[in-house]
Amino acid sequence: MTVDLIIAGGRVFRGLAGGFAEALAVSGERITAVGSRAEIEPLAGPGTKRIELNGRLAIPAFNEAHMHLLPYGLGLSQVNLRPEQVTTLDEVLRRVAEAAKAAPKGEWVLGRGYDHAALDTGRHPTVAELDKVAPDHPVFITRTCGHMGVANSAALRLAGIGHNTPDPEGGVIERRNGALTGLLQERAMKLVRDRMTAPGEAAMVEAIDAAGRHLASLGFASATDMNVGATAGMAEIGAYRRALAEGKLHQRMWQVLAGNPEGIAREAWQSGLRPDWSASAEADDRLVWAAVKVFGDGSAGGLTAAMFEPYLESAGGGTGVFCFPEETMHALLAEYHAQGWQLDIHAIGDAAIEQVLTGMEAADSEADPVTGRRHRIEHCGFLNRDQRRRMKARGILPVPQPVFMYEFGDLYVTNLGKARAEAAYPMKTWLDEGHMPSASSDCPVSTVDPFINLFTMTTRKTNKGTVLGAEEALTMEEAVHCYTYAGAYSQFAESRRGTLEAGMLADIAILDRDIFSGPPEALFETKADLTLRGGEAIFDRKGELA
Repeated sequence: MTVDLIIAGGRVFRGLAGGFAEALAVSGERITAVGSRAEIEPLAGPGTKRIELNGRLAIPAFNEAHMHLLPYGLGLSQVNLRPEQVTTLDEVLRRVAEAAKAAPKGEWVLGRGYDHAALDTGRHPTVAELDKVAPDHPVFITRTCGHMGVANSAALRLAGIGHNTPDPEGGVIERRNGALTGLLQERAMKLVRDRMTAPGEAAMVEAIDAAGRHLASLGFASATDMNVGATAGMAEIGAYRRALAEGKLHQRMWQVLAGNPEGIAREAWQSGLRPDWSASAEADDRLVWAAVKVFGDGSAGGLTAAMFEPYLESAGGGTGVFCFPEETMHALLAEYHAQGWQLDIHAIGDAAIEQVLTGMEAADSEADPVTGRRHRIEHCGFLNRDQRRRMKARGILPVPQPVFMYEFGDLYVTNLGKARAEAAYPMKTWLDEGHMPSASSDCPVSTVDPFINLFTMTTRKTNKGTVLGAEEALTMEEAVHCYTYAGAYSQFAESRRGTLEAGMLADIAILDRDIFSGPPEALFETKADLTLRGGEAIFDRKGELA
């Protein structure tokens, strides 16, 4: 037997258990053999392609276990207000003004990614400031966390929001001295978003394509869309199916339906859509409808994550926002659990984690046990020892975003104090206790760049250089494990991907340097040269398989 491809000439990271090898061989969509170069070379034939690593590194392709792929793709055409590019209020307003000048009068101007704490003013833009730079357009700009944003007067009028409009359940319409500031938090944002024109199917397919191509260029062969239906309703399901049919779906997608009452999960169920995660081991796992997401709270950076202990008074105080009362949350979890969906529930603060965890425990029964379903608590940033114990007992998985510590860690110190910030996202504790934490980014909330996430996991440094909870730092082997195998485990796919062993799918990323040697800072310059999904090149920077 001869093989289709041999990769050799550098280190091959098989996985946390397997360690390193010198070479591997691929036939079709699977890895045929892994071992020394001397063991692999005899498998070559006249048609075998070769990739010489020349000191580079081969690892299992990254798995983006929690992101929003379609919104990310759509957001590529929105005003970029990310803090790595925008650090002053004047620059926020300049970019909004520039976009308004280029848009027809009355057309929406949308921006994404500003961080008020990173601006020179240390505050959100106001309705009046947005009115001044875009008087003829409805404007809505979303904070980096995605849990709040600022609207101008035109957008507020379209949404029917006035100074006496009551806060919706699980949302806040901010007022100061009785006047609207333009800031909308959590479910209040839906009032504005409902007035926006939803993108058409063709535009969504192109957004899926663009986002997937970018992920492939970073080494990702698997990803998620964590709230399908939140942007364009049921049409998003059709867009994903069309993207797959047209060859524009580049990652293996684990799809999570929007499960808030205003989401599409119930309509999708009525239309006949059923969870197919249990069959994905044998079926094509390119597009798996797997889970339902419900929001429990907001974000710690935005003071809306629900906490037992209040935020510091100097930061604004309060204990955050529950999106739903306990009885509503528990009823939703029971309903979706009974339907067979994996529960992927957003909860950041310890009080929200408690609400979600008790709801999952209440859904447990002898006839329909929670154990084995691999339900997930998304983010799960600020939890206590008892909550970890109860999650482990039922196999409920944390799906954290270590990169939050890099981008928002200093803000956590400001909002919560250093002790609580240092205990956030305890990757080493989770791994040592056997929780299988899936590293991810929540993109477009944070950068999807996996190398910044790896830097954070191995150093616990923020983007200002602050070290928070050094004892929670991982080795590079552990960090890659969390970004590959753990993500596959959360998707019932650990027997097919997440390691580079014989018989596994050939989901492989070749990096331009060996990240297991050299200083952590070198990660900022690291790139993926090649990404394979099932042996097929979905990204080839150097044309090595052309």
